[in-house]
Amino acid sequence: MAARILLVEDNPANLELVSYLLEAYGHSVLIAEDGRQGLELARREHPELILSDLRMPVMDGFEMLRHIRADATLNAVPVIAVTAFSMSGDQTRVMLAGFDGYISKPIIPETFVGEVEAYLKAGRRKAGPAADP
Repeated sequence: MAARILLVEDNPANLELVSYLLEAYGHSVLIAEDGRQGLELARREHPELILSDLRMPVMDGFEMLRHIRADATLNAVPVIAVTAFSMSGDQTRVMLAGFDGYISKPIIPETFVGEVEAYLKAGRRKAGPAADP
């Protein structure tokens, strides 16, 4: 079940680890280092899944998600937050913003790819507007 996955992450160590793990399991990884690059790459490449950090320079993950959900060609692509936000209520806030899933950092290398593949198996999201955060 190899897939094209867009990884939007500004931390070089996280970028390297996540892309290594996904590629080791046969996935093709597209890389963007901020939300603006991620949005441009998503529009050009139409990935099957997007993994996004939330706090990034230029454009954060929340703003990128709003643009993705407003784009008829992208709004059905699942977008998963991969974030260090782990305070009480953060996961709820992320999901209410319109993300399709939440994976907390630091990731667990032994289980990470399985978590990502579960979102791929779930298929495309139901198209529609996201709730306001």
